[in-house]
Amino acid sequence: MTIIDNDLLSIQEARILAENAFQAQKRLATFSQEKLDEIVECVADAAQAQADAFAVLSHEETDYGSWQDKAVKNRFVCGYARRHLKDMRCVGVISEDPANRMMDIGVPVGVVVALSPATSPVSTTIYTALIAIKSGNAVIFSPHPRARKTIGKLLDILIEVAEAKGLPEGCLTYLGTVTPAGTRELMMHKGTSLIMNTGVPGMLKAAYKAGKPVIYGGTGNGPAFIERTADIPQAVADIIASKTFDNGIVPSAEQSIVVDSCIAQGVKRELVANGAYFMSEEESQVFAALFFCPNGKLNPGMVGVSARTLALRAGFDVPDNVTVLIAERKYVSDTDPYAKEMLCPVLAYYVEDDWMHACEKCIELLVTERNGHTLVIHSNDEDVICQFALKKPVGRLLVNTPATFGGLGATTNLVPSMTLGSGSAGVGITSDNVSPLNLIYTRKVGYGVRRMDETCTDIPQDEHPSPGTVAQGAEDNLVNMQTFQRLLDEAIKTIGGSK
Repeated sequence: MTIIDNDLLSIQEARILAENAFQAQKRLATFSQEKLDEIVECVADAAQAQADAFAVLSHEETDYGSWQDKAVKNRFVCGYARRHLKDMRCVGVISEDPANRMMDIGVPVGVVVALSPATSPVSTTIYTALIAIKSGNAVIFSPHPRARKTIGKLLDILIEVAEAKGLPEGCLTYLGTVTPAGTRELMMHKGTSLIMNTGVPGMLKAAYKAGKPVIYGGTGNGPAFIERTADIPQAVADIIASKTFDNGIVPSAEQSIVVDSCIAQGVKRELVANGAYFMSEEESQVFAALFFCPNGKLNPGMVGVSARTLALRAGFDVPDNVTVLIAERKYVSDTDPYAKEMLCPVLAYYVEDDWMHACEKCIELLVTERNGHTLVIHSNDEDVICQFALKKPVGRLLVNTPATFGGLGATTNLVPSMTLGSGSAGVGITSDNVSPLNLIYTRKVGYGVRRMDETCTDIPQDEHPSPGTVAQGAEDNLVNMQTFQRLLDEAIKTIGGSK
């Protein structure tokens, strides 16, 4: 009987991948932006040709969401997001300021470890591959075990196309034997430089232990506030469209609705007219018990499932037109399941007296999950919008738009991205919609434009400072700037002459 230790196999594979990627990236770092862009275009073309097929494949493997909506995300990345990347400069000279004699040089971070999620495995993997190559970085993927086959087949195609176009072998690759031990080895390996965790919270602590920069495109508990000046029919239509897209598994999607009390009845009527079903207290309790396991974790079998299917599993029936389930709540607490993120078409519903109380409610909801991902406000009062923007512990505030599409940069002018940072509460190094510019560091170049003594013309040379402005005896340490500059000039001449 042969015993196979997958942990050991995964660790060994991780070491080989990391070492190869480290060497290959050195070659990639010599590529011009133009050459990198050629590879990006070929990879995006190959992915676009398979966008629908891989949407079906990922849905079949994970059983999450809707394949039609996954196809939309795949095409969004290969089309709109790719066009946004086209003219972006990431390596070499990326900006110049002739007037001030300064310029910025883009430098790749090195080898990126990318953790791909099961919820959006194809679109996230494509996007990460594009931005890594665009910025001159090698990338090693650790696929989510639930989407391992789909991600592997996708990357096999992308790798073949990229290497045929000149990408050094080893710059785009993935862990074939996926185990937590292997993924940890990738993150800890001295050859890797940055960890990009998109929607895999179970590996977040391990990522931090690696002692490297972590970009966390994580989960959140994003509320949507409908303020009294909002266009109610439009706000409700936006929320329903957003929360039903891919059966509610996009991280930026709304998780709860907070409503101004003076318009609450109108909002409720509009929600019901648009396919929402308000659960009774008994129904909401039964559903919550099914959705969360006793240890508090999500029940994977309830994630990314339609509202009617969820209701049937919870033992109650809903009309055929129902697309969203809603639980009315009064308070936010750590013990209330509806204060947590639900990756399905289910929303909590809160009513508050005015925008100030709604503001506090939104903060409570955001800090419960602590990731500060996304908040939406539907309002036509610019003062209220400004107050929300100033006070909320959140990575992005979206105004009068569906959260799913606005967060991705589809219906807003945010960067089109499949990794939305959750850094406002200290989770990860950025709250940006992640782009290639988050995978480089900027080397600043500044030419000498003045002498040192010119910066100190306001310091009197013949007078002592007035009493109390410096410590006793500090005047003895004042340096004559002209003498300093002369000595510096002589030292530079000596160094120059010795070459």
